[in-house]
Amino acid sequence: MIPVPSGVRVWLAVGRTDMRKGMYGLALQVQEVLGRNPHVGDLYVFRGARGDLIKIIWHDGLGMSLYAKRLERGKFIWPAPAGGVVAISASQLAYMLDGIDWRNPVRTWRPETAG
Repeated sequence: MIPVPSGVRVWLAVGRTDMRKGMYGLALQVQEVLGRNPHVGDLYVFRGARGDLIKIIWHDGLGMSLYAKRLERGKFIWPAPAGGVVAISASQLAYMLDGIDWRNPVRTWRPETAG
């Protein structure tokens, strides 16, 4: 699991990404295409054309990290390619990494009264 500190921002790079790129190619895409600084400590998440692989780059202040996850079955839920980047919370990222629909997670039922 990625040790995401509290308060970190998570950005989804909307659209398809060439998944042959490594951390330097993805960091360059963050800088040139998304217009953001890849070295400020935010997480940037990319998805390929097939939808079963995501890559995450993160600069923790000491160096750049690249994380990758491929689903054995299914696809990662991804927003429509309308804009360049979409912000989500760290908990929504955790849902995504578990293969759960992060846009509308099913919450457990809680009783309203004790008796």
